[in-house]
Amino acid sequence: MPDNLMRTIRRHLALWLWLLLLPAIAQAQAQLGSASALKAKYDAVKTQLDGNIFNRPLVLESTEASGQLSGDIFAVLNHPFEQVSASLSQPAVWCDVLMLHLNTKHCAVRGADGAKSLAVSVGRKFDQPLADAQKVDFVWQPPSVGADYLSAKLSADKGPLSTRDYRIELEATPLPNGKTFMHLGYAYAYGTAARIAMRGYLATLGADKVGFTVTGKDASGQPEYMGGVRGVVERNTMRYYLAIDAYMDSPKQVPKRLEAWFDSTERYAKQLHEVERDDYLTMKRNEYKRLTSGGTE
Repeated sequence: MPDNLMRTIRRHLALWLWLLLLPAIAQAQAQLGSASALKAKYDAVKTQLDGNIFNRPLVLESTEASGQLSGDIFAVLNHPFEQVSASLSQPAVWCDVLMLHLNTKHCAVRGADGAKSLAVSVGRKFDQPLADAQKVDFVWQPPSVGADYLSAKLSADKGPLSTRDYRIELEATPLPNGKTFMHLGYAYAYGTAARIAMRGYLATLGADKVGFTVTGKDASGQPEYMGGVRGVVERNTMRYYLAIDAYMDSPKQVPKRLEAWFDSTERYAKQLHEVERDDYLTMKRNEYKRLTSGGTE
């Protein structure tokens, strides 16, 4: 296969995999829509939050049906609701969250009040010029901010490789003792080109990758985990939850935030390990330098 064609395939595949990461509202788990509904969900999953494979208060769900992939995380953040709401109701903060991920090369808020968007560039898991990345634009909808409920949303009608109908959504409500219960969900539809790209990834580079849902045990009694497309969704949903958590821990300290995100992903190395720590930190420092300088190379 010619080198230029192989590079094109890899670039499109990297973009498709990144799009699987985008947190949004899942149609299978619609936005709960109010503080009372979110608190009722907290009560319903409290037992799972108290004891699970993550060793933290977190519930992860995923579904695949009719050309659509979806996932949801319900989790407790060790930060007061006022802090969470003030941060995650701002579009620039979402750029900081997205920038923690390996494949996000650049993110900027565009437009004026009432008509803002996030211009995001995505690419490979190493340093590369922005000219080699691809762009996805998300409309920022004015958030719903109340004394006990936050709802923040992003949306995009279409994306590359026959993907469409992106909706990004987060809900949060206060808990006792200065903590916050949050729901992070996502949904998007995909067509033939995206299906073929994912099939190729799962047959090659992603053949040994797994998610978090335990599907059974092997002959030695060890847990077997969800694979395939749902495994991809679960891994990347986890990465974005960890990005939100890392941002809330270090909203003003980018180096500390980068280190915290990478270290937290390594706690789930079986699912999430991709690159070495020094390589990740060097790449992200360069990307943040380009971001703050306004550079395009």
